[in-house]
Amino acid sequence: MEELWKLFIVFCRIGAFTFGGGYAMLPLIQKEVVEKNHWATDEEVIDYYAIGQCTPGIIAVNTATFIGFKQRGIIGAIVATCGVVFPSVVVISVIAAYLTNFEDYAVVQHAFGGIRVAVAALILNTIIKMWRTSVKDWLGIIIFSGSFLAVAFFNISPIPVVVISALLGISGMRVRTDVK
Repeated sequence: MEELWKLFIVFCRIGAFTFGGGYAMLPLIQKEVVEKNHWATDEEVIDYYAIGQCTPGIIAVNTATFIGFKQRGIIGAIVATCGVVFPSVVVISVIAAYLTNFEDYAVVQHAFGGIRVAVAALILNTIIKMWRTSVKDWLGIIIFSGSFLAVAFFNISPIPVVVISALLGISGMRVRTDVK
């Protein structure tokens, strides 16, 4: 029971202090899940992110679910998911009730502007960490570059990009295996 409570509290803290979506939470997950609690490795977290991106739902929820499941099975998945969602439900409920009363104030608009800049920095930090963990050779650079170009400049849906990237990764593994 104590470990379930700890799962809830850790993911509640991650959910409470993550602004800007799932990618902005990677530094917090890395610190809480990898460094402090040793529930997963950096590579596992990146894998959970990749799988979470390819499955329906919010990446933060999917990642919490995977980590909770790894720790305590189905009940761990439920507890971690509830933990990461709980702060958002509370905050969104409060904002929905009061935002229309304050959204026209300059101080609120400037606060949101500052938050957007901070979120962009958090996402950039996440990209750099994911790059360091994921891109390890020329094939990785090619897959990254092609994926970025396909999504950013050619508006190709992420689904075929992920599938093609997976196939390229498998092909690259087979080529490396055949060469040895």
